[in-house]
Amino acid sequence: MRFLISVIIFLFMFTAAQAELVTKTVEYMHGDVVLEGYLAWDDSFGANIPGVMVVHEWTGINDYTKQRVEMLAKMGYVAFAADIYGKGIRPKNTDEASKQATIYRSDRELMRARAQAGLNYLRELDLSNPTKLAAIGYCFGGGVVLELARSGAEVNGVVSFHGNLDTPNPEDAKNILGKLLVQHGAADPYVPHEQVMAFWDEMNNAGVDWYMTAYGGAVHSFTNPNSGDDPSTGAAYDAHADKRSWQEMQDFFNEIF
Repeated sequence: MRFLISVIIFLFMFTAAQAELVTKTVEYMHGDVVLEGYLAWDDSFGANIPGVMVVHEWTGINDYTKQRVEMLAKMGYVAFAADIYGKGIRPKNTDEASKQATIYRSDRELMRARAQAGLNYLRELDLSNPTKLAAIGYCFGGGVVLELARSGAEVNGVVSFHGNLDTPNPEDAKNILGKLLVQHGAADPYVPHEQVMAFWDEMNNAGVDWYMTAYGGAVHSFTNPNSGDDPSTGAAYDAHADKRSWQEMQDFFNEIF
């Protein structure tokens, strides 16, 4: 019996030692525009596994984005950070970030197309199961993945973390194919109550399978430690809301996959 237990322990430790988190910076295209994403997976999970696309905040792909991608990979997903802005476009301050985000918020068709390009890249990977895909996004990226869903993209589910909920085309909600989870800071001044109520009406009128979790006291950007700790600024990290929303996302993935 002791020998058998020792063998099992050895095999477990050997398997764990062989597992490797693989990360890559990859280029892909949208038309003639070069985009640069970030891909990660744990090779111990094999192939044909669910894929999750991550869309960055208004500052573009950065260390925070990559951290979330790697967290998802360790959970057993093929995780891919899509690049909405384009290779080499990485805002260095809020003014640059605002300028870039405005380009896409002012042109929702372009926003949707850039997100779809990332989803196509993820879908076509040999590692991913093309029938099991989800998209998540943070702040600007939260709004992007909701627009992706409104475009009729073939995804099992979409998760928005403290993203904007507005859209110039609320009637497009009828195109949504997958389920939606909205993670909202209940005290977020950048997504006012009126916008939340309009989103509720939009989803309900279209018969979408959706739900929202609102975190009391949480403001904008509550999942990012780089947001600081002063809620009076309108954007601040909230450790409890961060932890709870991540768990909520995992439960949602367990449902849709």
